[in-house]
Amino acid sequence: MNYQIANQLTEKQIYELVELYKNEFWSKDRTFERVVKMLKASDLIIALVCDDEELIGFCRVLTDFVYRGTLYDVIIKPDYRKMGFGAKLLDAVINHPQLKEVENIALYCLPEMIPFYERWGFKNDVDGIKLMRRSHPLSE
Repeated sequence: MNYQIANQLTEKQIYELVELYKNEFWSKDRTFERVVKMLKASDLIIALVCDDEELIGFCRVLTDFVYRGTLYDVIIKPDYRKMGFGAKLLDAVINHPQLKEVENIALYCLPEMIPFYERWGFKNDVDGIKLMRRSHPLSE
């Protein structure tokens, strides 16, 4: 299957992304309006689209382009999973010219996904550093 890497989404692809989010426990409540706002505030968007412009996969990065970056929202459309598109998406992130020299790139993932990300050098042992989070309820 032919695909292309895109660094911005069309309106139709944003709607497709919102539909993908609705199928995941971590993103099921996302709305079109908030996703548009999120995309505008993301430093890099990396998407896989097929020849007919259908969204296959997506991720985004927040970064200072020197010391730190965080990879978010790695997602592949269910019909395209187990076909290597997740690996193609991660290859595009790791080899992105603006990210190649970033000292540390972090991500959040479920324990069962650790072996997948380890293939690109991600490690879950970060010298005893613990994730801390302050949550703020979304207001519509």
